[in-house]
Amino acid sequence: MSAVAILEARGLTVTIAGIGVCRELDFSVAPGQCWAILGRNGAGKTTLLHTLAGLRAPAAGTIALDGCPLATLSAREVARIRGLLTQDDSDAFGATVLETAMIGRHPYLSRWQWESTEDLRIAREALASMDIVDAEQRDVRTLSGGERRRAALAALLTQQPRLMLLDEPSSHLDLAHQLAVLQRLTALARDRRCALVMVLHDLNLARRFCDHVLMLDHGVAIAGPAAELLTADRLSKIYGVALKTLGQGEETFFVPD
Repeated sequence: MSAVAILEARGLTVTIAGIGVCRELDFSVAPGQCWAILGRNGAGKTTLLHTLAGLRAPAAGTIALDGCPLATLSAREVARIRGLLTQDDSDAFGATVLETAMIGRHPYLSRWQWESTEDLRIAREALASMDIVDAEQRDVRTLSGGERRRAALAALLTQQPRLMLLDEPSSHLDLAHQLAVLQRLTALARDRRCALVMVLHDLNLARRFCDHVLMLDHGVAIAGPAAELLTADRLSKIYGVALKTLGQGEETFFVPD
């Protein structure tokens, strides 16, 4: 028997300001899969991600998490299944990096319950995995953009969701941290049988780390295996730039022609 999809959309139609993002989209995300959402600026990638997260209602269609209709789940139930990394990180109030990471444990605590030693261990393990544990006592408002991004990712990992919805997770990161962070996230998806759905702008990062893609192009969405959809011809049409491939097999890269 096949595993229940962690995320499933059926007949999904998403619009913003009367402009179509996708129409009657069907796709499902299985445990262990890593998906990239691709498309030009303004195609609606973030809008689609927020719809999948339950932050906005679709124009039509249904979304299910772990086989349960999203609309029937409480906020706490949703937070125990999916985590969301937004495009920008902001902190209105002072808090340490460790305190920020511990926010990820809130879906598992009652109203007046304090975090446990185990919660603290989970948070510190997440900080270490994002290479920011040495900054755990720093005020998050003093962090650089890249450090703040890794702190936000650590908070999401502390939440331990089975579905991670990430909006440009590699933004603000240097090359070394881009690769290290995406390697860590995709390894988690494989090892813990959770799933990733990521908005990415770098086509070569999508090709390297994702086994499935969801491509948006003027209100039309195409979803499927990356090996089938990530071609220079298709990407050239979507992005309006002539692309070609270099290399072969696992060492294939997309570059301007």
